[in-house]
Formats: sequence, C-alpha cells, structure tokens
Amino acid sequence: MSDLFSALKEKVSSKQVKIVFPEGLDERIIAAAARLADEKVLTPILIGNVEEIEEKAKSLKASLNGMEIYDPKAYEHMEELVASFVERRKGKATEEDARKILLDENYFGTMLVHTNKADGLVSGAAHSTADTVRPALQIIKTKAGVKKTSGVFIMVRGDEKYVFADCAINISPDSQDLAEIALESAATAKMFNIDPRVAMLSFSTKGSAKSPETEKVSEAVKIAQQLNPELVLDGEFQFDAAFVPSVAEKKAPNSPLKGDANVFIFPSLEAGNIGYKIAQRLGNFEAVGPILQGLNRPVNDLSRGCNEEDVYKLSLITAAQALEQ
Repeated sequence: MSDLFSALKEKVSSKQVKIVFPEGLDERIIAAAARLADEKVLTPILIGNVEEIEEKAKSLKASLNGMEIYDPKAYEHMEELVASFVERRKGKATEEDARKILLDENYFGTMLVHTNKADGLVSGAAHSTADTVRPALQIIKTKAGVKKTSGVFIMVRGDEKYVFADCAINISPDSQDLAEIALESAATAKMFNIDPRVAMLSFSTKGSAKSPETEKVSEAVKIAQQLNPELVLDGEFQFDAAFVPSVAEKKAPNSPLKGDANVFIFPSLEAGNIGYKIAQRLGNFEAVGPILQGLNRPVNDLSRGCNEEDVYKLSLITAAQALEQ
C-alpha cells in the first residue's frame, strides 16, 4: 500500500495541483491539508470562515502555510461564479438562486473546479454522498460519451492490485452503463500502473446460463469491445473463470483472458458492494475508494467515518486524476 501512494505522491508533487476541500473547518481535513501543503504535494484550498479556520488550525497546532482559504460570504469573485453557474444550469437557476446556492460550500467548491480555480474536489467528511456528488453532476457533468459517473475501489494486498466497479453509485446499470463503467475503470487502472485486463462478471460464463441478467452483461461486452477494440476485455464470466487459470481453460478456452483479469466489472451495485466487502473482510485486501470516475473533472467522496490518513490518500488520488484530465 505504501508503494502505491508513494508512486502517486511522486506523480503529483511539484505539478502545482490545487484541490479544494469544502469542509475547511473539519479537523481531519485541516490536518491532512497541512500535511499535503508541508510536503509540497499539492495546494489545498479550504472553504469556510477564515477566522474560524485559523482558530481551529491553531488549536490543532497545524500550519496553514501553503494553503488558500476562501469564504463564500466574502469571496471577491462571487459575481463571476454566479454568472458561470447561471449559464451552466441553462435556465434552471436565476442569479438570485445562484447567489443563495453558492453559499453552500459544496456548490461553491465545485464552481471553483468548474472555473479552473481548482483542479479537483474532496468532500464527504461531514456530508452525504448525495451532497458531494449532486453539485458535480449538475455543474461539472460527465464526460462526452459517458451517461453516468461510477465508483471504483482499488483492492490492494501486498503486491496485488485489482479494480472493482461499480461498487458505489449505480444500483442497476444497463448494458450501455456497464460498457462505459468498464472503459472508465480500465483508464483508472492505468493511473495506478495496472495494465487493464477487464472481466465483465455474471453468474454465467459464456452463455452457460441464459436470462435477462446474463444477456445484459453479454451485450455490455459487445458494446465495450466496439468502443475500444484494443482493450483486453471479455465476458460474461463467473468470477472463478475470470480469475483462476485452470477454470478459465475449461470454461472459456478461447477467451483473451486466461484467468488473469485484474479489472472486475460487477453487474449491479448489489453485487459490487458485496464483492468488495468480502474481499476486504475475508481476503484481507485494503479497499481504496470509492474513486469517482466518468466526470469531466475529478470529484471524490470521503466516508463520514474517515480519518486524516483517508483524506490524505484520497487527495493524492484526486490530484493524480486531475493530471489525467
């Protein structure tokens, strides 16, 4: 795990990446931001009342050197953000609406990213996933050709690294969704120096069972292969056929995957969430994430039970994503 984040740290250091933290008064955020600034890994932008943040940092004995602090109530470029927000929402918000909405720290922080005053955003220490993701979907929006954002986990155990998706966002993705998730997950894998070999998972291997659920995955495979013919991707697979060479040889001998998949696309959020937690709790894998993908600019969601280390790590990931945009 330390090697994984050492590589990310080296990748983003001295690149002048700015990451905005809407929860600028949270002790975990301040502590992690102080560490990131002190190590000159990136420039943190804290959102909140300046005096209150300074007082909280003082009580934590944390330096605010190398950071920027913005208070939405006193931000000198607010009118620029208001105009940009109204334009982005295309008739769904008036200027009066925008001035109220942008007092919300998550909307304010997301607009800093949208207007290129920051490169990415990390929130969720004190907010729900919806509070973090909704502004991103309304303002930053998904990439061209991608209908929905999705959430991946990097599963790490020693030298082993795998990508599991979608484990966080889409409850019941259709074939197009699954294809998009597969391609975005392959791109995320490369960011972590994983050469993607993508398995689309089901309870069937290559037609061994037929149902609307298995046909959905089979169709997703066709779509993904058409969108990116160069990517090593196949399915539908039961997990053992995707992961165990001897099983793959019996169940799918003609597949480009030979039981050596490292990116696993689950057919539903239910399956993905259960799958990563089993690997985490029974397999002793560390689950890094969820990492949101598919957006035009990186926004990531912390767990409200996170600690300083979690904030630090997700900030590195977000900065690395920003360099890939």
